[in-house]
Amino acid sequence: MKRLTAITVLCVLFLSAFAAGKGPAGVPGYPDSLRSVWLYTEGIKQNAIARDTVRAREFFAEAIRNDSTFAPAYYEMAANGMYSTPDEAVNLARTAFRLDTANKWYHQFLGQALIYARRYDEALAVYRRLRSDEPQNPDNYRILAALYEQAQQPFSAIATLDSAEVRFGRIPVLSTMKRQLLVATRQMDKAVEEAEAMVEAVPYEAEHHVVLADLYGILGKDSLAKAEYDRALQIDSTDVGTLMSLADFYNGRHDYRAVLDVTQRLFESDKMPLDTKIKRFGIFTSDMRFYREYYPQLNTLASTLAVRYPQDRRVVELYAKHLIASGELEQALALYKLHLDDQPPVEEYFRSVIDIESYLQHPDSVNRYIGRALELFPGQVDFHLSKGHTLNYSKQYPQAIKAYKQSLGYARTDSLRSVIWGFIGDTWHQKATAGEQDIDNNFARAVRKGSFRADMKQCYKAYDHSLRYDPDNAMVLNNYAYFLSLEGRELEKALTMSSRAIALTDNNPTYLDTHAWVLFKLGRTAEAKKVMQQAIALDGQESAALLVHYGDILHAMGEQFMAEIYWRKGLEKGYDADQITRRMEQGKAEKE
Repeated sequence: MKRLTAITVLCVLFLSAFAAGKGPAGVPGYPDSLRSVWLYTEGIKQNAIARDTVRAREFFAEAIRNDSTFAPAYYEMAANGMYSTPDEAVNLARTAFRLDTANKWYHQFLGQALIYARRYDEALAVYRRLRSDEPQNPDNYRILAALYEQAQQPFSAIATLDSAEVRFGRIPVLSTMKRQLLVATRQMDKAVEEAEAMVEAVPYEAEHHVVLADLYGILGKDSLAKAEYDRALQIDSTDVGTLMSLADFYNGRHDYRAVLDVTQRLFESDKMPLDTKIKRFGIFTSDMRFYREYYPQLNTLASTLAVRYPQDRRVVELYAKHLIASGELEQALALYKLHLDDQPPVEEYFRSVIDIESYLQHPDSVNRYIGRALELFPGQVDFHLSKGHTLNYSKQYPQAIKAYKQSLGYARTDSLRSVIWGFIGDTWHQKATAGEQDIDNNFARAVRKGSFRADMKQCYKAYDHSLRYDPDNAMVLNNYAYFLSLEGRELEKALTMSSRAIALTDNNPTYLDTHAWVLFKLGRTAEAKKVMQQAIALDGQESAALLVHYGDILHAMGEQFMAEIYWRKGLEKGYDADQITRRMEQGKAEKE
């Protein structure tokens, strides 16, 4: 609120005269009574022209030291932020007003400073007086009403706005405040009357019809609400605010087809920001039941975005995910491939193509796109890992190990290095047991192979590397323990690792199975049985291996009948039939 008072103009004239006098350069010749005026004017110049608030504050402060009753200096310091706290601003503004109570700018700024300092009760008193002193200023009514509302005196706020309406007629901002207060105090009929009056006063502004429609909707007068929405759309059929209010109206009545029809109009509008469209689509598709029931309309929405924003990354991802959710995996793949030549190239598109091609079991395509990705993004470790995963899946174990080791050069954290060494160890294990369908029962046979011992040695060495980088890598701890238990060696070490793995995780049934199996190998069958029961319960009896392991433990405890039940359950879940037959025959032979 920077205003030069008449005294400022006068002081400029004074200074011009003094500068032409006989005083030395830079030291104006003036009577002592005008020293504060000169200092004040220099402060104005420093602030307004030189933009040096620090120097300006020094001049204003010196003006006050020279004359503690010089009100303009207090005001300028308060109005231009030359204070350290809001309370200091209040003190400066209050002093200025106390020294010159006839100055309306000082009075108004005191009220503003009190609001800024959140001293609302004091501000309320100031604005009551301002309204009395300046009844012709509608802003005083507006701020006073807001302060009454802040003080939880809504009826006083409404009365203030009523008096403003009597004096000034209808002012849109004050009418809006009044209507909101009427709604807050549940005076809905009066709020409707206020909105109807605004529509009558300004019939060609859509927002007034929307406000009235919203109020009719709250009162359950749906036909009147729809009529007002229609009038608003006749004024501007593309108005985003109107369409969003109409969509909310239909949403409140669970008429989702109408909601989506209105949303389609919003998606076709350039006035609605793309971020809002994407967010709204995400809300619609967060519920899969809703997604399935209204798929045709949601598909139209997604297609609209894809057509209107074909190069926007967010829309490409949105449409591709929509296609995937719709079961159109090949179309999603084609969409991602269409954007692989975008400039600059987008890593996420390559990741998606590689993931989908891997899922579709197209190893040649996977290798091709991994190669392209590595040419463009040679430092991205996940593409090196994808190469290793693909080679592993195609049982090219030496090449997979090589790819994983190359990725180590791009790993930036010890936790990631631990994970990669875990992949290397797993791959050595797969190489060691290649061709064996039932690892548990053919492990002994695999041990007899000449290469097995060397490969497993490399496996354990890789796991040791992994655990040096991250001693709490639960997956490596679990796998290490399990493979040792299958070999039947270093079982105490295996028990320590499996115990740590289950301590690090929240009831992982696979890790509990390993722990139980280690206990079983140690001969602690009762403990193994209890842990295995927990694993099966958490797994929901879905894993064939867990069911067969439990059967083996029951068999070892002499509970043959229950053992056979769980072996059969494992068979139903896909466990190797020959191995189950062999177990059954062994059980019968032991009975005889």
